Amino acid sequence: MGKKGIETMVGGFVLLGLVGLVFLSLQAANLVTFIGQGDTYTLQARFDNIGGLKPRAPVRSAGVTVGRVTSIALDPQTFEGVVTLAIDSRVKFPRDSAAKILTSGLLGDQFVGIDPGGDERDLAPGDRIVQTQGAVVLENLIGQFLFNRAAEAGSPATGQP
Repeated sequence: MGKKGIETMVGGFVLLGLVGLVFLSLQAANLVTFIGQGDTYTLQARFDNIGGLKPRAPVRSAGVTVGRVTSIALDPQTFEGVVTLAIDSRVKFPRDSAAKILTSGLLGDQFVGIDPGGDERDLAPGDRIVQTQGAVVLENLIGQFLFNRAAEAGSPATGQP
């Protein structure tokens, strides 16, 4: 193989590496899975605590990505987080569906999970998901656990002085 053939192969490997880097950067930015999916419609959900939810976070139902978070804002009257969701138009959810902010794994990224309800009527574009559950903040859980342990240690009901 001549010098020109080796240079062509090295150039091909470099180009393949660059394509791989572009793919990884799109994957890290949560842009790959929703590109080219077609039309979407918007829904809103209000949460008392959105935790670390970010725009472009996935919206999943039964583990399948069905949309993206498009924006997050604070309602100045109720002090709730208002999350706007772009849902794939091929997926329709019943009006009594519930939305939760969940975490991938123990310390993974957060996403919105939608549990479909049983109503015969579907949510229309622009509707609000009424039943919501905010994010579970790990620091709050640890604080509650420590507080409960300290209260148990100091209580006379345990039989210890």
